Amino acid sequence: TIKAAEFEVKAAQNKQLAAEIELQALKLQLDPHFVFNNLSVLSELILKDQQLGYEYTENFAKVYRYLLINSKKKLISLGEELKFLDAYLFLINNRMGGGSIFRIDIDESKLDLLVPPVTLQLFIENAIKHNRTEEENPLIINIYTNNNDELIVSNTILPLINKPHSTGMGLKNIIDRYALLGDKKPIIETNDKTFTIKVPLIKWI
Repeated sequence: TIKAAEFEVKAAQNKQLAAEIELQALKLQLDPHFVFNNLSVLSELILKDQQLGYEYTENFAKVYRYLLINSKKKLISLGEELKFLDAYLFLINNRMGGGSIFRIDIDESKLDLLVPPVTLQLFIENAIKHNRTEEENPLIINIYTNNNDELIVSNTILPLINKPHSTGMGLKNIIDRYALLGDKKPIIETNDKTFTIKVPLIKWI
């Protein structure tokens, strides 16, 4: 009887957690700051360079479509996440200039493994939010896989003078999603020079 009661409590907790994650995912796909910032950049680009403005529009549409279609899914292939990343980085690079450098080294044998959707966007947003992005001293973000079937995002630390208020919801969202998926958890490592987060790549269930 005690075990059954414990199971019911755990199930209720997981149900509540899943509901909170779904709500956060909904917020992600309707983030007004994301829309406003990109539309502002798009307006400027159209006036300066119509071809670049067209390309920006195409990539903005790809990113937003990905968020709308996939943000509430539990898992998606790393290959699909990287296609999204390509369009997302196009927006970042044209919005921020040379203030950030992205180095991507993904083993092709890992592309069919799974991650929660929007994982890479959240990690990149976290890095950009908490660090300076200057052309003379760019923020370097490395995205790669290892032999332990882990996806790793590591960025240099360039502290901001005025630190922004942070709820920590981005990283918490990913950690909570992995809590529902199994025993393997994300690992965060930090020192004076780098901030690194590792998440397990999941095989098809």
